[in-house]
Amino acid sequence: MPGGTIADVLPACSVALALPAGDNGAARQFFESWFRPYLVANNDRSEGLFTGYYEIELRGALEADANYNVPVYRTPRDQIAVDLGDFDPELAGRSLVGRVEGGRLKPYHARRAIQQGALDGRGLELVWLDDPLDAFMLHVQGSGRVRLRDGRTTRIGYAGNNGHAYRSIGRELIRRGALEAHEASWQGIRRWIESNPAEAADLLAVNRRYIFFDEITGDGPVGAQGVALTAGRSLAVDTRYVPLGLPMWLDTLQPGPGKSPLQRLVVAQDTGAAIKGPVRGDFFWGTGDTALEYAGRMKHRGRYYLLLPRRLANRLAAS
Repeated sequence: MPGGTIADVLPACSVALALPAGDNGAARQFFESWFRPYLVANNDRSEGLFTGYYEIELRGALEADANYNVPVYRTPRDQIAVDLGDFDPELAGRSLVGRVEGGRLKPYHARRAIQQGALDGRGLELVWLDDPLDAFMLHVQGSGRVRLRDGRTTRIGYAGNNGHAYRSIGRELIRRGALEAHEASWQGIRRWIESNPAEAADLLAVNRRYIFFDEITGDGPVGAQGVALTAGRSLAVDTRYVPLGLPMWLDTLQPGPGKSPLQRLVVAQDTGAAIKGPVRGDFFWGTGDTALEYAGRMKHRGRYYLLLPRRLANRLAAS
């Protein structure tokens, strides 16, 4: 947290552990007593963009066949991650992902190459899906729950990426004039792809970023903080500005054409390739089609307040 230490938050944590479960009044009193709101602004502008994400439900199999032929890969063994801070302190926090070829580090395979079979035959397949668009959405969302052919379910979650930058296919369709901005929800993008199947592979390849997965045991999905996300309470943030684990008060709008407010306590528990900037958030809606309906349509301006421990807030105010 900005200028804070573990000692600033430990007293509040001790009190939180003793709160009765499910007592909303006690929870409200706890936050009002132990924290102070701190409005986040960027160059005196406190509004930013808030979108939504969800955990997709998928159909899959552990063995490929004619119906289940879209692979979800584990992290390749030849992929190398380089922490540039190890070579230059001024580059601390920056990294490269690549592979060694001819004694030189080169960028790892982009989405198009992987779609065309660059990872075939390596035994990296974690599960096979029946729909390439669902597989792409899995990459965008970062986690999913897979119902296998035998009726069992398994959760899979983010394990790494190929090092390429994320690029929105919705923005690409707007740039081409194929969709208007208000049509570029995931539902609108999917309708366009299903109406133009010959162009699907090229469009998906516009996003060169490719995600690798592992199986998740226990509760999930799991965010960047390493804990299970909570529908309606977890927010993905840019950790250059907001530390994971910090409570926040979100003030934005519900998805859809109306102007209903979405104002509630959330916790910074995740990150995302497209979540960049001091006032930028991605709101976790939960699992399945109902969550998709909200997440796919959420794109509103809003703001948030960091809830800082009073001890830290008082010190910042004095300085």
